[in-house]
Amino acid sequence: MLQSVFDFISSLAFALVAVFGINLGTKQPHYDVIERVGAKIEIRRYPRRIAAETTIDAGKSNNPQREAFEIIAGYIFGANKRRQKIDMTAPVEISSSSAKIEMTAPVELIASQGVVVMRFFMPSNFAKDDLPEPTDSRVKLVELAPTTVAVLRFSGLSNTAVASDRSGKLLNALKTTNWKASGLATAYFYNPPWTIPFLRRNEIVIPVESEQK
Repeated sequence: MLQSVFDFISSLAFALVAVFGINLGTKQPHYDVIERVGAKIEIRRYPRRIAAETTIDAGKSNNPQREAFEIIAGYIFGANKRRQKIDMTAPVEISSSSAKIEMTAPVELIASQGVVVMRFFMPSNFAKDDLPEPTDSRVKLVELAPTTVAVLRFSGLSNTAVASDRSGKLLNALKTTNWKASGLATAYFYNPPWTIPFLRRNEIVIPVESEQK
């Protein structure tokens, strides 16, 4: 009973402060900034990461982003086969009979060739084999190799047109550097939908490689 009250208060506190762009108790994947380009662009090096991933056919869904989010959130909220408790730092509602997993930010969204791929990054202390197996076959656990990326940060609402515009600006900015794109652009979202738009943290992320010999 006491734990339930604590969980409710924690969830309420998270929801309230998230309105103002504060992700209370939410961890983020570690990265190193190896270069800055202007005020809003960073070249980052991410280590190995584990993510829960799902792919939605945009042509068969009325709202592919929402559907993808709900599928992976289900895994985080307990739709898995292992009955163990893993201490959380984010106040998400989880059934007591399923494994608990910390919520991390950001959520990665990839949209190309008529599909939407969404990833939730897992806490850094987990190896892939440590994570409970999803009960939903649409959720895949993937291991991402260390990577170097260029990142453009922006606020406000994000849609396909905005993402395309920011991707173009990031690619143009890279022309003045020793870095060139080596993969497709993706988008990172750090805040829940109820966050005030101008306080949201969004990012366009493009894999890069150095042109220096």
